Order: sequence, then C-alpha cells, then structure tokens
Amino acid sequence: MFRKGKMLAMLSLCCILAAGAVDASVEEGILEDSPVEVTADIAVNSKYLWRGFMLDDDPVMQQGIYVSACGFTISVWGSMDIRADDSLNSDEVDYAVDYTYEGDRFNLSVGHTYYDFPPADASSKEFYVGVGLNAALSPTLTWFRDYGEEDSGSGDGDYVSLELGHSLPLGISPVSLDITGRMGYNSELFIDGEGGDIALGIGLNIPLTGKISFSPNVSYSMPYGDMEDPNDGNQDNEFYGGFSLTFDF
Repeated sequence: MFRKGKMLAMLSLCCILAAGAVDASVEEGILEDSPVEVTADIAVNSKYLWRGFMLDDDPVMQQGIYVSACGFTISVWGSMDIRADDSLNSDEVDYAVDYTYEGDRFNLSVGHTYYDFPPADASSKEFYVGVGLNAALSPTLTWFRDYGEEDSGSGDGDYVSLELGHSLPLGISPVSLDITGRMGYNSELFIDGEGGDIALGIGLNIPLTGKISFSPNVSYSMPYGDMEDPNDGNQDNEFYGGFSLTFDF
C-alpha cells in the first residue's frame, strides 16, 4: 500500500512541479516561440468508471501531464484510491503516445497506451485509431484494440466509442456549460460476450486565471448487453461526480 501510494503521489507532485517549471519558463520568455505545449490536470472523483466498468467505488485522485509538439503528444496519467473502503484496488499509471492530424473538416488520431496496475502486478496495452469531424456536436469515432495477453491482465478485445460534445457560453462571462455523451460498443474486452455502455456528462468550465481552470462535473453511466449480465460483465448504472483543475501553458 505504501509503495503504490508513494508512486502515485510522486506523479501528482511531478505534475505540479512541471506545471510550475513551465509557467516560470513562459514568464521568462523561454518557451514563447517554442512549438512545445505542456498541460497538466489534477482531479478528484467520487468513483472511478472506465468504459462502463466500475474500477473503484471509493473516491479517487487522478492526475496527468501532457507534452505536445508537431502533432505528437506524450502523456503520463495516474489514478490513486483515496479511501480504501471496498475490495477494489484500482491504482494505475498509464503511458501514452498520440499523433493527431488536424484538418479543416476533420481530425485523425492514432496512438498507443500502456496501462500499468502495480498493486495487481498486471498490465494492459492497446492501440487506437480515431476520426473526429469539425461539425456540430464534434462527433468522434474511435476504435481501440487491446492486444495484450490475458494472463498478464490485458483484455484481448475491442472497444468502439462514439463521442459527442457541446460547449455553451453562459452569458458574457468566460464560464461555459459543457455537455458530453458517449456510446461504447465492447467486443470481448474484459467480458466474454458483447455489450457496451452509454455515458452522459455535464459540467462547468470556470477559468480562474489565463492558465488555470476549474471544472466541477457529474456523469451517469449505463451498461447494456453482456456488460450488465450478472454472469458476465455484471455492471450497474452508476452516478458519480467530481472536479478537476487544469493547467494550460
């Protein structure tokens, strides 16, 4: 418990220190003309839901840091159980690389993610391809392929996600109301059959400064098909919420 908590706490500290270091560099003019962009976030959520799966029924702290240049983004993201009141042990650290081409009418993304679960001594890995349209509701369709060995903790299956989103400015203030939706189709990814999940979310984006924003949010997740079958996925409808701080440089 000490080892996993220490590792994820260090990731949180790294996010904060990196954000501060980049902020100082920008103020000094070092990165003003640089193509490198750095963002970081820290979130607290009442539960940890992932593609319709309940990974932790306890509050969690989640944090990430993202470095982008020339269409490429390298990121490290982690989740840590704040209060271990249930039997679920969801602590993880994810390492990802992404390339996104941004066109006038559409965006095309390809990438790879390595999921590490230190407490369970398990890991998973997947690649993905996605296309998004620069149109109303910003529809994005993404195919994920988990190709790892099940004995090591991988799902060895496919997940297809259709995501929609819309941001509504609230009056003349910089605050916006963000509405998101996702429908996911799961083919043998950590389940034996086929099913999926539907997720709806609503939140506020509140700029605190020119570089920091605060976002409270609530979400509702609904599994279907074999995802909710008691003999297979065994997942239920879940309501959860939280807040995040985003540092953008």
